[in-house]
Amino acid sequence: MQGTSPSVLDVAGQPLACSWSGGKDSALALHRAIRAGGRPLALLSMLTETGQRSRSHGLHVSMLRAQARALGVPLVTRSATWGDYEAAFLSALQEMSAVGVRAVVFGDIDGESNRRWAEMLCTRGGLRAVEPLWARPRDELLHEFLGLGFRATLVAVRDGVLDSAMLGRTLDETLLQEFVRAGIDLSGEGGEYHTVVTRGPLFAHPIELAPGQRVLRDGCWFLDVAVAGT
Repeated sequence: MQGTSPSVLDVAGQPLACSWSGGKDSALALHRAIRAGGRPLALLSMLTETGQRSRSHGLHVSMLRAQARALGVPLVTRSATWGDYEAAFLSALQEMSAVGVRAVVFGDIDGESNRRWAEMLCTRGGLRAVEPLWARPRDELLHEFLGLGFRATLVAVRDGVLDSAMLGRTLDETLLQEFVRAGIDLSGEGGEYHTVVTRGPLFAHPIELAPGQRVLRDGCWFLDVAVAGT
């Protein structure tokens, strides 16, 4: 298999999976892949060892399921510790390859080690890694995301970098200007913040959020969010 990430234009007609965090970058990467003709068969989300929350954004699995329903794409999950994360991810890739998936979409923008990791595991799983957002300017991606009508809410901020009062706010032009003044990576590539996407052009219906408690964990403030009415 090819190890290098193909252009997103190479996915026309191909069955895809998306490495799904539930946040803005995976949503925009999936949108770009679908716009290029890819056919999503699965969303792959990695959970903590309890199977209750996503490893990346701390989202409850019920939120990921609600996103999958709104997107009309089946959700595939794996629970793992950090120690067996890679083996669990590879196992999921191999199973998806066996049922016809040919490429996996990732939402990386930079971070060469992340890209190499994705390419290595996809190659071992008989798949191709696709990076639709790779090396694109942050402001270009964010303005594209907002211009398409996606809506995202801040659910995590790095303690001491961004004010925890930002939790629960909608990602918009005003918030982006606050990020500029704070001097952070606009897309949060350094882990400055994470989002959950609740509506957009890929969603059959919006997801209404019910905010819960704020918790400081591993150097980040997390806002627990649930699907309203559940």
